[in-house]
Amino acid sequence: MPLSNLNANMLVNLRSFKQKVRHHQKAFKSYLGKIEKNPPRGLDKMAEKIDAEVWQEVDCLSCANCCKSMSPTFTNKDLKRIAAHVEMSVAELKEKWLFYDKKDGDWMNRKQPCQFLNLDSNMCSIYEVRPDDCAGFPHLKKKKMTTYIHVHQQNVSYCPATYKMVEKMMEQGIKPEKKK
Repeated sequence: MPLSNLNANMLVNLRSFKQKVRHHQKAFKSYLGKIEKNPPRGLDKMAEKIDAEVWQEVDCLSCANCCKSMSPTFTNKDLKRIAAHVEMSVAELKEKWLFYDKKDGDWMNRKQPCQFLNLDSNMCSIYEVRPDDCAGFPHLKKKKMTTYIHVHQQNVSYCPATYKMVEKMMEQGIKPEKKK
């Protein structure tokens, strides 16, 4: 969506977001941990409904915090696709911008913000061929939400959409299932 057509309520104020994160991060992560241990019935359906609400309130182009402060993982498929798009070999792409994280076995950006982010427009210069990790971010639509709770616990600190999702879950009274 072009910025000129945005509803002012959708614009993300990163400074305000970071203050909220500092204040609520522990509570949100704890809440998600409880949901993971005892997921309520119908969690995926509820999350799907809230996801639709979230995207009425958050616009990625007014934020791009993920591209500014995180690194996607690059699969071999991603590397080949992106290298072809930028007219480089995979080896050149790796040498110029990436490092290999031995601990996790992933190719990642050497620095942030991402080299493909246009800082003036917050748009990705390789959007059509971006890494699968970026295309799925913030991974709110993954079925079986409980299998991605660990990702949401991390992303709540970086992504206003994830933060808003957890906030709405709490506001709507979604609670862990009571143990019998």
